[in-house]
Amino acid sequence: MNFEELGLCKEIISSINEKGYKSPTEIQKKAIPQILMGRDILGCAQTGTGKTGSFVMPLAEILNTGKSKSRMPRSLILAPTRELAMQVAEEFSFINKFLKLEMALLIGGVSFTEQDNKLAKGVDVLVATPGRLLDHIERGKVIIKDVKILIIDEADRMLDMGFIPDVMRINKLLPRIRQTLFFSATLSNEIRNIGKNLLINPKEITINPYSSTSSNIDSYFIRAHNKNKLDDLKKILSIHSFKSAVIFCNKKSDIDKVNVFLKKNNYKTVCLHGDMNQSARTNSLEEFKNKSANILVASDVAARGIDVKDLSHVYNYDVPNNPEDYVHRIGRTGRAGKKGKAFTIFNDDDEKNILLIEKLTKKKIKKLNIEDQIITMNTDNKKSKETNKPKLLPVENFLNFKESGQIPEFLSTKKLI
Repeated sequence: MNFEELGLCKEIISSINEKGYKSPTEIQKKAIPQILMGRDILGCAQTGTGKTGSFVMPLAEILNTGKSKSRMPRSLILAPTRELAMQVAEEFSFINKFLKLEMALLIGGVSFTEQDNKLAKGVDVLVATPGRLLDHIERGKVIIKDVKILIIDEADRMLDMGFIPDVMRINKLLPRIRQTLFFSATLSNEIRNIGKNLLINPKEITINPYSSTSSNIDSYFIRAHNKNKLDDLKKILSIHSFKSAVIFCNKKSDIDKVNVFLKKNNYKTVCLHGDMNQSARTNSLEEFKNKSANILVASDVAARGIDVKDLSHVYNYDVPNNPEDYVHRIGRTGRAGKKGKAFTIFNDDDEKNILLIEKLTKKKIKKLNIEDQIITMNTDNKKSKETNKPKLLPVENFLNFKESGQIPEFLSTKKLI
């Protein structure tokens, strides 16, 4: 199937072709025709499946006829984080390139005046975080009673971050007769109950069980000690080269600590966490995307809000407390059919969380010790499965030989990844 068969207009097809999309993903094949028919959608899809395009493309098609009114948007997209809202807005801008639809992005950390001016001119699409949208509504700067299409993205993250009460407040201000698209990476009983209050006779679409991790990702857990954790991270980063990588930390204080440490060791890094103002967050993402920096040190706020082309590696400085976050973190790499690698630092205190990850993903985790081993891998696909298993070499010996410039032949012939 190609995009033309989905019923999209030539302007949208031109945008899709220019962006380089070859064929629709599974969720796009299933969701777009249903959305164009006017059906409510209950969608379950993990990161990297083309979910954003599955609702942005038909939204542009539907809104292509008609005109917006001042302060009365025709459609509303709610996202849990600023970064995710920015990503959705960016995707819509690509699809809208050859159309004349107006869009406004309402997120915190940005001037109200600029957003007010945009709303006053009239917008077809409003992309917002719940809190900032309510701020504008309470100030009388936007009226949502004319919204024809409501899209809620990453509903489970909305639940985790405590935004569902805000979503329900917004829902009461919307017309009851409308089309609603409700997307989540998980469909727990709680999420389904929330959906019942928002959807009418929805079409349920599930693509890839949330618990699954991409077969394109090689994942390793490296045992380390907290006393030497930064040095261990440095060793792991040196195992092989990477185009761009994200390092996830559980604590904001660790993000700054890791960022400062890596800069002192001549790595080109930027960081991203919730305490940064919007300007700093935007600048960090821009530097990372334009390759001025090739490492982004981030909290889970970035796990569902960034989409960087050719992200080759993900490093977990900590084992995430929530096993679903592990899937989202490593899902940043190994996308669009490309290979990716994920490394997670752990210690004995993490055993419980590791068991929860194994239970969720239904995969046994590969564990390696960092004290006396580094990872090598035979990349010759013609070799047997046995020779393709990870091989281990003493770290200290190799580094000592390397520093002395006298690497023995039996080591120099080994090709590190």
